[in-house]
Amino acid sequence: MKFILLWAFINLLGALAYNPEHQGGSTPPYLAYLLSDYFPCTGVLIHPLWVITAAHCHLPSLRVIVGISNPNDPSEKDVQASGYEKMIHHPQFSVSSIEHDLMLIKLKRPFNLNDHVQVVNLPQRLPFRGMKCSVSTWAYNLCDLSKYPDTLQTVNISVISQTDCRNAYPAYDIQDNLICVGIVPGRRLPCKEVSAAPAVCNGKLYGILSYADGCILRADVGIYVNIFQYLPWIRETMANN
Repeated sequence: MKFILLWAFINLLGALAYNPEHQGGSTPPYLAYLLSDYFPCTGVLIHPLWVITAAHCHLPSLRVIVGISNPNDPSEKDVQASGYEKMIHHPQFSVSSIEHDLMLIKLKRPFNLNDHVQVVNLPQRLPFRGMKCSVSTWAYNLCDLSKYPDTLQTVNISVISQTDCRNAYPAYDIQDNLICVGIVPGRRLPCKEVSAAPAVCNGKLYGILSYADGCILRADVGIYVNIFQYLPWIRETMANN
């Protein structure tokens, strides 16, 4: 019995212990917390009136919150919130695929930009193997999954080659509209993280997480939508709406 309890405790510690390369603390100023009636998602502010996220985050009663670090703390300052006017997912997105997993959210009102809330730049070139990226999202305390996620973390990882990406996920057809970012291929211990984490590389948004079999904040390899390939759709959608 003592052995079973010890084994369970060790595994719980593993589930809570993120990659030593991670950073806790202040929220990246472009990061948005997408609160819904179901589960939350992560979004990215690309314009005072527009947020980009994954299309699988098309959720009811969505509320966009920026400048927030701990969603469990109602006393946080510097927080701004808005409802949405439109949610526009990519026209080729399908719930049965990880491709084209992008959505633009037009807010009801623009956010005020300040030291805590800023837009992120979009890329001007393709990502390349070895490009250093910061991936940020919120994690849950596995001792109490009934609450909102309470730990915002950032992990510094790299873009891997398409060959390594396909080897990490042989069941998926990894094409140029997808990239893989991480260090450790394959799944390790379970965890619970907020979906649609962004990969920001050299100060520009290069990816939105579509799928991961593991823990992004432990540097497990995730499959991200390649933002550079969707720049025409992003710009056209924003201009027409």
